[in-house]
Amino acid sequence: MTLFDDGLSPLRATAPLAVRMRPSSVDEVIGQERALGEGSPLRNLLHGAGEGSTISVILWGPPGTGKTTLASLVSQASGRVFAELSAVTAGVRDVRSVIDSARDQLAMHGRGTVLFIDEVHRFSKSQQDALLPAVENGWVTLIAATTENPSFSVISPLLSRSVVVTLTSLDDADVAALIRRAVIDPRGLGGRVAISDDAVDVLAQFAMGDARRALTALEAAAAGAQSAGDDGPLMLEVAHIERAVQRAALRYDKDGDQHYDVVSAFIKSVRGSDPDAAVHYLARMLEAGEDPRFIARRLMILASEDIGMAEPSVLQTAVAAAQAVALIGMPEAQIILAHATVHAALAPKSNAVVIAIGQATADVRRGRVGTVPPWLRDAHYQGAAAFGHGKGYLYPHDIPGGVAEQQYLPDALLGVEYYRPTSHGAEAAWGQIAERLRGARSGERLGLPEAPEQAAGPSAQEKSP
Repeated sequence: MTLFDDGLSPLRATAPLAVRMRPSSVDEVIGQERALGEGSPLRNLLHGAGEGSTISVILWGPPGTGKTTLASLVSQASGRVFAELSAVTAGVRDVRSVIDSARDQLAMHGRGTVLFIDEVHRFSKSQQDALLPAVENGWVTLIAATTENPSFSVISPLLSRSVVVTLTSLDDADVAALIRRAVIDPRGLGGRVAISDDAVDVLAQFAMGDARRALTALEAAAAGAQSAGDDGPLMLEVAHIERAVQRAALRYDKDGDQHYDVVSAFIKSVRGSDPDAAVHYLARMLEAGEDPRFIARRLMILASEDIGMAEPSVLQTAVAAAQAVALIGMPEAQIILAHATVHAALAPKSNAVVIAIGQATADVRRGRVGTVPPWLRDAHYQGAAAFGHGKGYLYPHDIPGGVAEQQYLPDALLGVEYYRPTSHGAEAAWGQIAERLRGARSGERLGLPEAPEQAAGPSAQEKSP
């Protein structure tokens, strides 16, 4: 039994291009150098090392990164039977049937079985539990594929008996190499068409790291060009790719001017409180293959740079979005990024924190620093009291209201106000609080009772920095 055990060869002319171009050896695998490094579990299985080994592997990675192909190659390298189940259609009965067959093969013929389960995260707990005896007893070498974090989607007993191998999205150079190989390889288009460099670049960007997506679009473009009856040698251009994928190929070079222009427009649209424009530029970046993690980082920066204390919750949204994007990836990540983008665009704006740190940094660089007041200095080490360090420090928790009448800035900077809150959104209220706190530190007691006498110095507890 093989991966293509449908009675037909994978090289048949009618098979999809992505099927015909599946690597026939590990040397043809592109873009997974880390997972296939020397001494790695996958490398050992692919080279047939320890043929009697029944180590199980969970392949975790985005679509189109070669999970199914690697499982097939392991089967070929070890000479084992290959059995495949899809978690979308298989039930517990199917799992047990395959396991029973694998156990019989091992007992009667001494031949092991590679059991490949696609989308294992879709298996219920009971279905995953059914795999445990086969894995524990070595009846099968389990290779499970998932696009979701196995720490959350695979039961602990199965996870602890397996090695997790992370596969990464292919970069544009990897996808471009696959496209060029498919154009000339006899298994692929066999040189019947050529493709321009611009078309390769657009197709690679469209694929977003998914080899299957790239090859499917390439096949559609070639078929469309042939049916159009274009004159002369058949050369695939950007226009053919556009028609094939039924969308405009965006002029967006991730290393060129368009990259910076679109990113700039995105940020300025959020800053300008236009959610429609912001979502438009977000869609352009994502459709052109921009790394969603890059967009998430920009949103986190923007949340403090352009919104700040006017709506502090935007930073929480942006950080949560960045974490979620890292966990789930595309295409679902676009929804989370849109959520964060709209929140940031609708929020009131303030750059007061940017001005505050900018002016403070400028003063420090000019040498305007002053001496730390003695009562704020470190008083933990032996002999500090002899230098007056910590003497006179007022412990705010001993003061009603929690604010001491105390100087914190160096003498050289007395009266400086770096943080100047705006009247926008929540910052208006924070500004009033900041003003009251300044008054309290200067002796205005916020209408609270006088501090008890012991509050004049540190208590017996640790009250100094």
